[in-house]
Amino acid sequence: MTFAENLAALPSIDHLAAINVLDTDGTVIDTVENKPGKSGSVKVYNHLAQVYGAITPEAATAALAIFAEHTDDARANRGKHPNIDRLDQVLASGNTLGLQEVPAE
Repeated sequence: MTFAENLAALPSIDHLAAINVLDTDGTVIDTVENKPGKSGSVKVYNHLAQVYGAITPEAATAALAIFAEHTDDARANRGKHPNIDRLDQVLASGNTLGLQEVPAE
């Protein structure tokens, strides 16, 4: 399945303005805003938060499958897809990153 097909199967993110990514100490290390060009990542990360509670190595593996064709593009072009690069970093390190919803107003 393609990324677009995978996204269509995930829950709505209309209630979110963003998703904060937290390091192992709980410090916000990135904020992924729910806006064009980033909303797909927010949708995937929201799914990970709901199913896994965080970006664990297992969750990262599942997310890379959801990103489908974009995963190969990210690996061929490091830095082009930072939200996918982060998933590969979790796999390489074995560390878990937290996720925190930022509600829409």
